[in-house]
Amino acid sequence: MLRNFLLSLPRRHKRFLQVAADLLLIWLCLWLAFVVRIGFDKAWLAVHEHAWLFVAAPLITIPLCIRFGMYRAVLRYVEREALVEIAKALTVAALALAVLILWMQHPDEPQIPRSFVMLYWSISLLAVGGLRLLMRQYFLGDWRGMGGRWFARRGHLPKVAIYGAGSAGNQLVRALRMGNTMEPVAFLDDDNSIATRTIAGLKVYKPKHIEEVLRVTGASQVLLAMPSASRARRREVLAFLEPYPVHVRTVPGFMDLAQGLIKVQDLQEVDVADLLGRDPVQPDQQLFERCIKGQVVLVTGAGGSIGSELCRQILASGATTLILYEHSEFNLYAISQELERRIAHEQLAVQLLPVLGSVRNKKRLLEVFSSWSVNTVYHAAAYKHVPIVEHNTAEGIRNNVMGTLYTAQAAIETGVQNFVLISTDKAVRPTNVMGSTKRLAEMVLQALSHEQQVKLFSDSDERKVVNNTRFTMVRFGNVLGSSGSVIPLFRKQIRDGGPVTVTHPEMTRYFMTIPEAAQLVIQAGSLGQGGDVFVLDMGEPVRILEMAQKMIRLSGLTVRSDEEPAGEIAIEFSGLRPGEKLYEELLIGDNVTGTEHPMIMRATEEYLPWDELCRILRHLLHLAEACDCEEIRKVLQETVCGYQPQSEIVDWVHLQGGKQQEA
Repeated sequence: MLRNFLLSLPRRHKRFLQVAADLLLIWLCLWLAFVVRIGFDKAWLAVHEHAWLFVAAPLITIPLCIRFGMYRAVLRYVEREALVEIAKALTVAALALAVLILWMQHPDEPQIPRSFVMLYWSISLLAVGGLRLLMRQYFLGDWRGMGGRWFARRGHLPKVAIYGAGSAGNQLVRALRMGNTMEPVAFLDDDNSIATRTIAGLKVYKPKHIEEVLRVTGASQVLLAMPSASRARRREVLAFLEPYPVHVRTVPGFMDLAQGLIKVQDLQEVDVADLLGRDPVQPDQQLFERCIKGQVVLVTGAGGSIGSELCRQILASGATTLILYEHSEFNLYAISQELERRIAHEQLAVQLLPVLGSVRNKKRLLEVFSSWSVNTVYHAAAYKHVPIVEHNTAEGIRNNVMGTLYTAQAAIETGVQNFVLISTDKAVRPTNVMGSTKRLAEMVLQALSHEQQVKLFSDSDERKVVNNTRFTMVRFGNVLGSSGSVIPLFRKQIRDGGPVTVTHPEMTRYFMTIPEAAQLVIQAGSLGQGGDVFVLDMGEPVRILEMAQKMIRLSGLTVRSDEEPAGEIAIEFSGLRPGEKLYEELLIGDNVTGTEHPMIMRATEEYLPWDELCRILRHLLHLAEACDCEEIRKVLQETVCGYQPQSEIVDWVHLQGGKQQEA
C-alpha cells in the first residue's frame, strides 16, 4: 500500500521527499563523521561547538545535487550513470565544505579534525547512494538483486535461465527484474573463464550442466541472450537445448539492445530461421542499387508478404519515388502507414505513392506507369495459395497469367527499363493450377524479352511497340512467416494445445527468410540481360514434420507419439491437399550456371514464340471467361512443361455446375 501511495504522488511531492531525506542524511553523516573520528561521547560536544556545519553543509550540498540532476532521476530505474552523478555532486560538495572549514576556523577556537571531511564524504556516499539503491529495489519489489537472497518474494514467478552472460544477458537480467514478471535464476555460458562465477547475483553454469541448473533452480524457460551470434551458432544452441523440457525464447536484435530498447514484453519465440542455421549473405550494394537508386520504382502487390518487404528494402536504397500498387485497400493502408513513419523518422528523400489498382486492369496500369514515368517494376502481385487457386481456377488464370501479361505490356508501352517477376519453385513441373499459372507467367516474359517489336495482345489493337524493357524472373521457394506460411499456423496450434497438423510425414520444402528473399530478388533483377530465369540458392530442403517437432520441443512441450503416449502435443497427418506435392524443385532441366552472386543461379528454360503464345493466351482467356475448367486444364497440360495434376478438378463453380446438371 505504501509503495503504491508513494508511486502515485505528483512529481513535485516526490522531489520534496527526496530533498527532505537528503537533508536528514547530511545531518546524520556529519554526526557519524564526528563519532568515527573522536568517539561517541565527544561527538555531541563537537556538534555543539561546530553547529554552523549543520547549516553550511546542506546549503552547499542540496544545490549541487540539484545542479547535477539527482532529483530528475526516477528512483525505480536508478542505474550506474545516476550513481556517478551522485558521486560527482557529493565530491564537489565535500571539497567546497573543506575550503569553507579552512576559511572559517580560527586558531583560538576548537579545531575540526583534518580527517573529518574525508570521513564525511565517504559516509555520505554510502548513505545517499545506498538509500537510492534500496528505494529502487523496494519500488521494484525485488530484493534479490541486492544480494539478500532471503529477502526474495518472487517464488510465484516463472524461473528462467539465461543463455549468454555477456552485456546482452546482463541487460536482460535488469529488464526482467524491473518487469517483475519472471525470475532470472542462472546464467549458461560457453566461456570457461566465467564458469562457476557469479554475475549480477546469478551463478554462471557451463551448458553441459543444464540438467543441474534445471534441478537446482527449477527453471522452466531458457532465454537466449545471443543477439550477435550467427544463425549457425544459434542453431547449434537450439539443437543442444531441444531434448530438455524447457521453453526456449530469444531477445530482440542487437540494434534494439544497443539502443536500450529491450523490454520484457519484447521477448520472442525462437526464430524458425535459426533452426535452418543459414546465415544470409550480405548484399552487394552495387547490384542492390543498380535498378533503384535515382529511379522511380513501382511494386505490384505492395501489401503482400514479399511485396511489402521489397518496399522496405527499396525505401532506403536511393529511389526518388516508390509507388505502392495494390488492390487491397487494407493492405495498402497498412504498408503505406508503416513506410510513411519510417520516412519521417529517418528523414528519407523519397516520394511515397500508395495507389489502388488491379494488375488485371490494363487501363489503370497504363495510367499509373505513364503518369510517373516508371523506371523499374517489381511484379509481386499474384495468387500464391495452392489450394485456394485450385478451387478458383479461372481467377488464377486471370490474375497470375493475364495480370502478368497486362503489367508487362504496360511496361513496354511506357518505356519501363527493368521488369522483375517474383516467381516460385512451384512453377517447376507443377502439380497444381497455381504453379502452372506462374510458369506460364514466366513464359510470357521469356517470349516478350525476345521480341524487339511487340505486337500487343489485344482484340482490336494491331499496333507494334518497340520493346526496350529488360525482363527478369526470379524463382524461389517458401518464405518464413509469409501469409499462408505453415510456421504461424504451427505456433498457433502449439499455443492452443495442439494437435499440430502436418500434411504428410515425408513432405519437404525449401525455406528462406522474407528479408533475405527480397534482397536476392533485387540483386537478381540487376543481373538480368533479358529473359533470364534466376534461381535462388535455398539451401537444403527441410522436412515439415521435423520442423514441427522442433517447434514443439523448443516450446518446452513434448511430442505425443506411439513411443511417448504421455506427450503433451500430438501431430496429426491431414493428407495432401488438392494440388500439393511432397517435394518441390527449383529447376526444370539441368542447364544452370552461376552468376557473380554466390546465392543466385541462372537457369536456361524453354519458351514459346510470342505469336504462338498469344494464340494460347487468347484461348485461355476465353476459357476463363466461360469457367471451362476441363479445357483450361488441357491447355495448361499442353503448354506448361511437366504439368501433371494430382487430383480431380475441384474448382467450386465447376463442381456446383456439375451438381446442377445432375439435378
